[in-house]
Amino acid sequence: MKAIAGIDVGSQTTKAVIAGDNGTIIGRSHVPTKFDLGGAAERALEEACKSAGLTRSQLGYVAATGYGRFQVEFRNLQITEMTCHAYGAHTVFPNTRSVLDIGAQNSRAMSVEASGRVRKFRMNDKCAAGAGRFMERVARALEVELDQIGPLSLKATDPTPISSICAVLAESEVINQVTEGKKVEDIICGAHYSITDRIIALLRQVGGEEEITLTGGVTRNVGMVKTLEDRLGKKVNVGPDSEFMGAIGAALLGLRRLQRVTATAA
Repeated sequence: MKAIAGIDVGSQTTKAVIAGDNGTIIGRSHVPTKFDLGGAAERALEEACKSAGLTRSQLGYVAATGYGRFQVEFRNLQITEMTCHAYGAHTVFPNTRSVLDIGAQNSRAMSVEASGRVRKFRMNDKCAAGAGRFMERVARALEVELDQIGPLSLKATDPTPISSICAVLAESEVINQVTEGKKVEDIICGAHYSITDRIIALLRQVGGEEEITLTGGVTRNVGMVKTLEDRLGKKVNVGPDSEFMGAIGAALLGLRRLQRVTATAA
């Protein structure tokens, strides 16, 4: 059986992974999505194939997920984001019973069955509050590089919470805090706490109290992970492939579908 590709077309980044016929991830990539969703999927897939040492002709199946999945014209299968993040998290961390998916535009909390199937979910519904875009606004207002906000947050001594739930209004609030003489690291840490509190509220609505796995691009933000763990009072599952969890779930669900089709045709 040929290799399987999973592509997650997000609002900011498009991720792709290549899985072998045994389910092992052998290649991965991520590229900026920009405005051409189909083009981003093409680029991500090409890079993932190079990472795996394969050519496109060696792929047997392509599964797409993410909000731009319908623009992946060469897909064999399209799957919802929550289904893929839950299944990917369950596969990488088998004891997962709750999943927090924090992306650029949306945040979702899911309770997950032992099979990796979504049992219940909630998602933020107010602007980009509680999502990665919120932190982009904060970073821009503070003139700090996005990849520096995590390390800076860890240096905070007096976190200053942000009350606005709207990302646009939060940017104005951050500017006001700067003029009041608040430290940059305290403002960033406070923003992390504000996001975390909203995400935990979603988690409580789905009854998520057991092993929790964090997915999405925010997993690269060490300050966000620490803040979340501080608020929860427990560790959360985060690994090198946490950012790719949606694409991993898509690839493995695509593999499962292909195996069924192949068995039926035999």
